[in-house]
Amino acid sequence: MDRTELIQPEPAEALAALLGVPRPDAEAGLPLLWHWLYLLDRPAQEDLGPDGHPVCGGVLAPPGPGRRRMWAGGRVRTAGALRCGEPATRNSEVLSTTEKHGRSGALTFVVVSHQVRQRGEVVVDERQDVVYREGAALPSPAEDGPEVPPDEGEWALDVTPTLLFRFSALTYNAHRIHYDRDYSRDVEGYPGLLTHGPLQALAMAEAARAQGAAGDLDFEYRLVSPLFDHQGLIARADGATTAVRDRHGRQTATGTLR
Repeated sequence: MDRTELIQPEPAEALAALLGVPRPDAEAGLPLLWHWLYLLDRPAQEDLGPDGHPVCGGVLAPPGPGRRRMWAGGRVRTAGALRCGEPATRNSEVLSTTEKHGRSGALTFVVVSHQVRQRGEVVVDERQDVVYREGAALPSPAEDGPEVPPDEGEWALDVTPTLLFRFSALTYNAHRIHYDRDYSRDVEGYPGLLTHGPLQALAMAEAARAQGAAGDLDFEYRLVSPLFDHQGLIARADGATTAVRDRHGRQTATGTLR
């Protein structure tokens, strides 16, 4: 499936203002993972399921009713910069689908490929790992122990319902667990609003950018534990290693930058 659009600077300016990070030079190109603001699927309202995700059309559709979607991780390679003011094309396809059975029931692992081209060259080559599961919500980790203040070199992002809602809007993500607390608690069984996996990945990439990471990059990341709005978000980058933890020191995401 192909999608082409003119890459405008306004979404990037909005993300910089949302996260409180330096606004990128539109002519030099967008930072790592900022392509997630562009070339988005925009399904019709009638195609959305009760959870806010599309149930038909587009690249991804749930393998069955009632299945819960989770972003598990991925890998992004950049080759050249995605520049504002020029058209770009994204080609997307499902690479593989694997069925497994876990303690909570059926699991469907889907690997999706996205390639973004500009000026006839691939500037972003991405693989996303998505899991569809059935059954109850993932168990929420206990918050035992004292808070661990951000160390030197760590970046604390104030995760609020407003921030999560605005990030959902920027990425056209209608999944209700990120902005509808009643739905997240009463239907999917979570103790709060779930912090987006892509937001955690972006926080790791921005921590690396603050330390000078730039140019052609290869970033592989995993979401290892749920992170909720009341738990905070603290990101760090130490050379090739990146991570996100909550305010109690529990790690929720990891990444490797090459």
